[in-house]
Amino acid sequence: MKAAVIQASSQKGRNALLFRCVERAVRKKGWEAVNFGVFQEEEASYSYIQAAVNISMLLESGAVDFVVTGCSSGQGMMLACNSLPGVLCGYVENPSDAYLFGRINGGNAVSYPLGLNFGWAGEINLQATLDSLFAGPFGTGYPPKDAARKQEDTKMLKDIWRKSKKSLAQVLPELDRDLVLGALGRSAVYDYVMQYGKGQGLKDVLRELSEASR
Repeated sequence: MKAAVIQASSQKGRNALLFRCVERAVRKKGWEAVNFGVFQEEEASYSYIQAAVNISMLLESGAVDFVVTGCSSGQGMMLACNSLPGVLCGYVENPSDAYLFGRINGGNAVSYPLGLNFGWAGEINLQATLDSLFAGPFGTGYPPKDAARKQEDTKMLKDIWRKSKKSLAQVLPELDRDLVLGALGRSAVYDYVMQYGKGQGLKDVLRELSEASR
């Protein structure tokens, strides 16, 4: 299983910390952590919307299993992610948020506020939040006495989510050209999806769009 880290340029100063915390949290589960930036030394700027397109590419293709992301408030990234195919993203700002999202909602991405209220010793709350998120299996339900009902509700939610969304292969050609080309220009994500992605149809569309931009 693979957990990816990717966030917008506005919080690239937090990337190394975010990756270290994710790597530490998922190591206990035997998962691999993969860092896609945006890195501190990068000069190019990527918005949270472009990052969300990259997240959709990674998850929709099956190249990774989970994504930890964020922006200054965490809200914009969460909304952008949930607007795109293949991403069921929760907003988490503390350990209880993260624990309940993992156990009850069982999504495949979380967005953390990397700027808002991230003061002195903020890394302690970040690590505790991620540790709680990955503390056990996803989608088990909570509290235990209501677990079966919670699991059924989550199953229904995910069924609605799948049926109400187009595929990313269908959506990308309809989106703003500059937005898509900016996202595809992030070679670390594009190359990873092309190498490890399982959906050939999506990869064909990504390749066509990328080649057309040259």
